[in-house]
Amino acid sequence: MSWTAAGGVGHPAPGGFPHDALFHDSLDQLVATAAPFLRAGLDAGEAAVVATSASTATALREALGDDPRLVVVDRHDAYRPRTPAAIIAFRKLAEEQRATGVPRVRVLGEVDHGPSERNWLEWERYESVINEALRGWDLWGVCAFDSQRLPESVLASAAHTHAHVVTPQARTPNARFARPAGYLRSLPVPDEPLEATPPRFTADAVSDFVGLRHAVAAELAGLTAPADVVEDFLLAVDEMTSNAVRHGVPPVSLRLWTAPDRLVCTIADGGPGWDDPFAGYGPAHGDDLSRGGMGLWLARQLCDHVDISGGAHHPGDGGVRVRLTTLLR
Repeated sequence: MSWTAAGGVGHPAPGGFPHDALFHDSLDQLVATAAPFLRAGLDAGEAAVVATSASTATALREALGDDPRLVVVDRHDAYRPRTPAAIIAFRKLAEEQRATGVPRVRVLGEVDHGPSERNWLEWERYESVINEALRGWDLWGVCAFDSQRLPESVLASAAHTHAHVVTPQARTPNARFARPAGYLRSLPVPDEPLEATPPRFTADAVSDFVGLRHAVAAELAGLTAPADVVEDFLLAVDEMTSNAVRHGVPPVSLRLWTAPDRLVCTIADGGPGWDDPFAGYGPAHGDDLSRGGMGLWLARQLCDHVDISGGAHHPGDGGVRVRLTTLLR
């Protein structure tokens, strides 16, 4: 009996966001677990979507008899390089599929976690955030993790960010699952070696937005970097500086570093910050964009890494600090 044929926990009701982990040590094991999940969805009139590597997608197509109803999307289109964009992509996918009348969308996902610990951390955050960010979108996600290939830290995080684990035989509650808010607060803020060096540009007691933008733009003007990348970074700096001045506690300061491979800027103020670990993974006021609250959300889409420290996140640090990092690919 396959896990999708089991009653009770094997069939979460539509609504919410069931988010399961599939740990496997071979492509055959992955297919043996995922194919029945996708087939059961198609048989129930749901949409079945695969966002995986090409080899996994090919194997699943073969297992499902090349069913034309199976939707295969390029995983790099689904899992964008910046995680808030991935959330937007899956919400859009849900809207598009539900517009056809299906009651729910089943997704088999396989993230490319990237080459470094810094990349891994972004996806570890993402896997926890989507437990809340995709709640109510009538998606059922099963995330595949290769236990032979992925780093141990990624596998450990996967165990903390998925409420259920699936195998070819069963879907069972995961005792290692950590509530998203607490888990996100526990994740470290990575060190940035550039911060131990003299900044390229410094501004203290910031109040003049226009003058500051011109000054930062002047520092970035001579860099060998794509103009659109620099402009996005500059816009993120603007947004975070504006947030600090409008909502933080003076003084507001800015530090800028540049290196051949990345741009780094920190904006700090003396305020207590906020205790919302989901901040910036969607507009602060939902779909009502007229109310503002988009600064951190935009920054997370414009930069490769956005790290928040101090305030309620790390009370001992004094004040709040937002660090923006853009890679010069």
